[in-house]
Amino acid sequence: MKRGVSPSIMCANMLRLEEDIRALERAGSEYFHFDVMDGRFVPNFCLGPDLIRAVREISDVPADIHFMVEDPGRHLGLFPIRQGDVVSVHAEACVHLQRTLQQIRDLGAHPAVALDPGTPLCAVEEVLPDIDMLLLMSVNPGFAGQKLVPQVLPKIERARRMLIEAGRGDVLIELDGNVSLENARRMRKAGADIYVAGTSAVFRKGSSIEENMAQLRAVIEG
Repeated sequence: MKRGVSPSIMCANMLRLEEDIRALERAGSEYFHFDVMDGRFVPNFCLGPDLIRAVREISDVPADIHFMVEDPGRHLGLFPIRQGDVVSVHAEACVHLQRTLQQIRDLGAHPAVALDPGTPLCAVEEVLPDIDMLLLMSVNPGFAGQKLVPQVLPKIERARRMLIEAGRGDVLIELDGNVSLENARRMRKAGADIYVAGTSAVFRKGSSIEENMAQLRAVIEG
């Protein structure tokens, strides 16, 4: 897996999605982040398999699929998951978390666990051998444009220590929610590796996707 930026496709302009995809490719996006929501685990609906399949027809950028759904293992087969993709499921949404992570691995993707801001890190301790990435939500999941939950910043530091102490320093940490330039700087300092960039950064109004991505990269690579 690669460190870098995973632009949130739910924040793209759906009326000119291919244009935005091309701009994100020119800017060197490491992943495309797809939020899948079922209206039950989170109070919103978003991005089904057909949209992801359509993007896959025009781009080879790996997918970073974030399932914000109840019992995600039931839905994995509906999605065009490819080798090298990253698939995140919420610890709070899985009855059999380890089994679901193994399903993802069997599909050739990188398994990841996502944690809400209020979920303690101990929820993932028993499956550390099964994951390639830990996704920490820095807002409560479901909607773009929210404010950062500040206690997530020290949580990043604790997560990094936990991974190193468990002999899993290779596991990458992804941050999702209000990844503004200033917050990205603080996340990087705390130990983040992958940044889900939405309306606060890559899709910020007033400048182009390429310009916004360049500014974000200057922060996270600085």
